[in-house]
Amino acid sequence: MTSTDTMQPERRLDAVEAETIRPLNQTEAKAALAALKEIGKSEPDIAKILADYPALRDFLAAAFSLSPFLRDMATISPKLLADALADPVETVLSGLIETARNAWRPSDGGAVPSESEVMATLRYAKRAFSLTAALADLARIFSAAETTSWLSDFASACTASAIDHLLLAAHQSGKLKLVDPAEPAKNSGLIVLGMGKLGGRELNYSSDIDIVVFYEPEAGILADPLDASETFGRMMRRLIRILQDRTADGYVFRTDLRLRPDPGSTPLAVSVDAALIYYEGRGQNWERAAYIKARPVAGDLAAGEEFLRQMTPFVFRKYLDYAAIADIHSIKRQIHVHKGHGSIAIKGHDVKLGRGGIREIEFFAQTQQLIAGGRMPALRARETEIALNALAEAKWIRPEIAIELTEAYWFLRDVEHRIQMVHDEQTHRLPDTDAELKRIALMLGFADQRTFSEKLENVLRLVEKRYSRLFEQEEKLSGDIGNLVFTGQKDDPDTLKTLADLGFSRPADMSRLIRTWHNGRYRATQSIEARERLTELMPALLKAFGESRRADEALLRFDSFLKALPAGIQLFSLIGNNPALLSLIVTIMSSAPRLADSVAAKPHIFDGMLDPGLLSQLPTRDYLSARLATFLNGARYYEERLDRLRIFSAEQRFLIGVRLLTGAISGEEAGRAFTHLADILIGAALDAVLDEVTEAHGTYPGGRVALLGMGKLGSFELTADSDVDLILLYDYDDTAFESDGAKPLDAQRYFTRLTQRLIAALSAPTAEGVLFEVDLRLRPSGNKGPVATRIGAFGKYQREEAWTWEHMALTRARLICGDESLSAEAEALISDVLSEKSDPQKIAADVREMRALIEKEKPPRDIWDVKLIPGGLVDIEFIAQYLSLVAPAKGVPPSTYGSSTAETLQAIGTPQLAPDDLAICLEALHLFSEYAQITRLCLDAPFDPKDAPAGLVERICKIGDCPDIGTLEGEMKRLAKAVRAVFRKTVGA
Repeated sequence: MTSTDTMQPERRLDAVEAETIRPLNQTEAKAALAALKEIGKSEPDIAKILADYPALRDFLAAAFSLSPFLRDMATISPKLLADALADPVETVLSGLIETARNAWRPSDGGAVPSESEVMATLRYAKRAFSLTAALADLARIFSAAETTSWLSDFASACTASAIDHLLLAAHQSGKLKLVDPAEPAKNSGLIVLGMGKLGGRELNYSSDIDIVVFYEPEAGILADPLDASETFGRMMRRLIRILQDRTADGYVFRTDLRLRPDPGSTPLAVSVDAALIYYEGRGQNWERAAYIKARPVAGDLAAGEEFLRQMTPFVFRKYLDYAAIADIHSIKRQIHVHKGHGSIAIKGHDVKLGRGGIREIEFFAQTQQLIAGGRMPALRARETEIALNALAEAKWIRPEIAIELTEAYWFLRDVEHRIQMVHDEQTHRLPDTDAELKRIALMLGFADQRTFSEKLENVLRLVEKRYSRLFEQEEKLSGDIGNLVFTGQKDDPDTLKTLADLGFSRPADMSRLIRTWHNGRYRATQSIEARERLTELMPALLKAFGESRRADEALLRFDSFLKALPAGIQLFSLIGNNPALLSLIVTIMSSAPRLADSVAAKPHIFDGMLDPGLLSQLPTRDYLSARLATFLNGARYYEERLDRLRIFSAEQRFLIGVRLLTGAISGEEAGRAFTHLADILIGAALDAVLDEVTEAHGTYPGGRVALLGMGKLGSFELTADSDVDLILLYDYDDTAFESDGAKPLDAQRYFTRLTQRLIAALSAPTAEGVLFEVDLRLRPSGNKGPVATRIGAFGKYQREEAWTWEHMALTRARLICGDESLSAEAEALISDVLSEKSDPQKIAADVREMRALIEKEKPPRDIWDVKLIPGGLVDIEFIAQYLSLVAPAKGVPPSTYGSSTAETLQAIGTPQLAPDDLAICLEALHLFSEYAQITRLCLDAPFDPKDAPAGLVERICKIGDCPDIGTLEGEMKRLAKAVRAVFRKTVGA
């Protein structure tokens, strides 16, 4: 046995000192000695060495008693133990690294190893390496730092060998052409970076390896660069199989590629350009932290170094980046260590992820590296110990802190290795039983469990103290609601519990959705600043959504809104500083699917919510007119004017709806506001159409136009989704035969063309939506008559031919825009028609017949169909219209022009109805109208209490002053029954 290095003394396992470790117990020791004896029978060299070196024999017996994994490995393959003892440890390990690194190489005869041969060679080397490294570690021949370094070098060699094999195999199959088949990775443009502990040369004993793979499509080894993604993606799937698949020979390393950019939507190998664009635009702080340790381990190492050089501005910013502290700390909180679960204990404590554990030391260093590494290159160390020392030298931390944390780090790494050596498991959690804790204590050289536990607890508390002082914002980040962490690629179990506790029924889906925001996949969350604001906002946002009964649906609607939002930082900043705005958003998303869908489809309408006076300003006609005038200012072209009207309409209808939903205005006020908005929009559209028709066909001599609003438009009772009933009235000079433009038209064609253009302007669907659905069926002769009506013909029809139902409709007619003189003439005409005395009995019979026809052809769905139920809105409106028509015959002035149904009832119902009957009609009208306004605003489908959003149900109960929906249903039935009785009393059975 000769030394392979004359500069250093040989370090051999047979030089182990007596009682370095003690066996678990005498029974286990005897079993281990028996196993060694059997091993010696098949390997005489081992028997001789054990006879010559009793300290080594006792050490191995102790090691095998403490680690069933090591004992089984030596028992199954005695040669592994013989090889480990034959030479100095460094010689053995170096040889195994060389074996692994050359596993891809052709044999002396030129035969290229098959994939199965490469896999077998790597697995043999891994078993031999694991046994030798573990024994050297347990014997204290290696420190923890040396063990991690050797393990990292071996993992790098295995990865590089597998990559070279795959490149060479692809070359031989003609899928690519290598620069030099003897050095497959040379100038290949295929970059394999080791991340985490592999990159930092700090791999643990049973670690998996984190790698990311990039490629340069223009490296020249592919015939068609467009095939790069598919070719290299398939190659990486084979890489995972080579390293990870368990065969009869075992496995090499579990392999994880999820640290690549946006792994949920990218292939296993990503182009360099795509990666750089991602990191520049959407890279997150946790990814910056991950790249501190990144190191080229396989493939084109030169290209890997160049890639990391280009990544430097992303990882290490030129300015002091204190904003990274909170975000990096959230990564720590992604680990299962919040509050009680993460309190310091010994039994069951996770020495990597738990309080005071390895990860806290790593983050302590990495966070400060991110803060200052851009201006201080000396801080950009991959290794934790070197980083701590650099921070001390740069005076970012005191030297004694660096010493304390370095010692704690390597002690905890020792503990971690012992935990993993027991059964070769990738775990960092201490056993839950005293007997198994004793095993770990003895493997570390402690005399007993108590001494070990005291030492470990002191170390954990020291680390926790240092770490917590660096991150004093923890409570701000988590609040009192629990863990909320959405960094990284995996769901945090504590976060899922928090989401469930908050009220989300599908916490895993919601967590995945929120990670999408943090991944910057939406325009609103692509900037770093926007994501930082969103992180700060998250506890309050989720708490608010969780308080709605259907939190998942509300959050999904908010997601649709975010997806369509062009930018997010302003919104997130405003929400963060304005709890009322947050409450408003949650109210919309949780109570009003229709409103939420409209804001998701057209995010610009949300801008109006940023007005601090939104809820305090009533949307009066003057208020809306002034805003529209400003909005239309500068619009020169016809289509531009119409598009601005559509944009203004969508925004203002939304804002009126928000006021209604929040209770800032009543349903009656909302109906009036929706109507005022319709008036000015239709008026502006008419002006635009008149200008357009005039330009094409000129003006018609003496031509006058006015629009008559019917139905709910006439009575100021429009809802959020109402169409508009219109009649276009016109008049002109009888001596004129055509318009005076370049393309003259006769009167009928001129005013018909104008009406058709107006209908198109109001109802044609465009990218900005539709202004209004228009209904012209209330014009004389309905759909059979001309779309435009001359005022004289209108008057003659109303006096001589109109049916009772048309006069009923006329009671709600109102001139909304157009020529003032024609409007005055039409208003006087309507007044004259409605002032004529009529036969009350005939009108009552017609009203009864019409109501019965509606009830037959359009029966109500259920009690919530308040328009059509017996005793619902139709009954109340018919009562008011009937009273208006019979008022002259009863000596009551029908002065109800421009009145709502409630105002009409109050004006002409007082002398015609009993006080109790009038009161019941007004009470029912108020409740039914408020209900209709809210449900039409919030829903596209009929209201069903079982499926309706919780917030909407609460809002509806509130308008009826009822504690629950069942009580409200009973109240509606009572009022409907009472109204139907008044209807029968008023117009007959």
